[in-house]
Amino acid sequence: MMARSTKGIRGYLLTAFSGSPDGIPPWVAQLEHGDDIGYFGPGSAVWTVNGGTPVLVAGIRALLMQTLHPGAMAGVHDWSRYREDPLGRLAGTVRWVLSTTFDDRAGAEAGSAQVRKMHTRVTGEYTDASGSRRPYSAADPTLVSWVHVVFAESFLSCHQLFGGAIPGGADRYVAEWASAGELMGVLNPPRTEAELRGQLEAFGPELVSDERVADALRFIRKPPLHPSVMLGYRVLFAGAVASLDPQYRRLLGLRRPWWPALTLTRGVLVLLRWVLGRPSSSEVFARKRIARLASLDSRAQRWNTGDDDDS
Repeated sequence: MMARSTKGIRGYLLTAFSGSPDGIPPWVAQLEHGDDIGYFGPGSAVWTVNGGTPVLVAGIRALLMQTLHPGAMAGVHDWSRYREDPLGRLAGTVRWVLSTTFDDRAGAEAGSAQVRKMHTRVTGEYTDASGSRRPYSAADPTLVSWVHVVFAESFLSCHQLFGGAIPGGADRYVAEWASAGELMGVLNPPRTEAELRGQLEAFGPELVSDERVADALRFIRKPPLHPSVMLGYRVLFAGAVASLDPQYRRLLGLRRPWWPALTLTRGVLVLLRWVLGRPSSSEVFARKRIARLASLDSRAQRWNTGDDDDS
C-alpha cells in the first residue's frame, strides 16, 4: 500500500514538473542528443544548484518575489494562464530551466529564443511605484533582468540554506548562470554574488505591493494541488517565506512562521529526494550525450594516431 501511494505521488510530481508521469517527456529524452557538452556540464555550479531539490523551494520564493515588480505582475495578470493551468505553466518554466542547464548549446539557445518570441507578444500598461501609467513589454531588458536576478538569487539562496557545497562557490554559480541571462536578453547579468544582491537591491524603489500582489499570493499560498502533496507544499511554502529577507516579507505582508520552517523544509526535501530519485532524468540523459561525445572523441584520437582497432 505504501509503495503504491509513493508511486502515485511520484507520478503526480513528475507530471507537474515535466509533463510526463515517468519524468521522461520527449524534450527530456532529446537531451541525449546534441553536439556538445552545453553551456555548463558535469562538475559545474549550475548542474549542482539547478539539479538539486532546493530549487523546489527556490521556485516558490522566486514567484513570491516576482509579484513585487508591477511591470512583471501586470504581464502575469494580463496574459498568464496560471489559474486555469497552473501545472502546465510550472512544467513550462521547469522545461526552460532544465533545458538551459542540461541541453547542448543549440538546444539551450533554441529554447530561449522560443521564450523570447513569446515575450514579444506580452505587452500592455501598468501603474508604477510613483502612480504613473507606463507601457510594458515582457521583452523589455529591465523586466527580463528582474526575472533573471530574482531566479538566480532564489536558486542560490535556497541552495545555500538547504543544499550542499557549490563547486567553485556562489560567485561561480552566478557567473555561470549569467549565460542563461544573456540567452534571454539580459544586457548586464551579475557575475558575482555581490553584484547579484546589489542588482536585486537596486530594484527596491520600483517594487509595489497592491491588490494584484495579494491576489497572486493567495494563489501561491494555496494552489489547486492534489491533497496528497498539499501538506508537503505548505511546508515548502513556509520554508520559502522563512528564507526571504525581512524587507521583502514585510513588503509582501508575510510573517516568518513561528514553527521551525527551515528545519522541516529540509526534512521534506530529503523525502522528495527519496520519492523522485536522484539524479534527475534530465541529468541522466545529458550524461548519456556527454558520454557519447567523449567516446566519439576518443575514437577520433585513436584513428588519428593509427591506434583504432578498426584501422
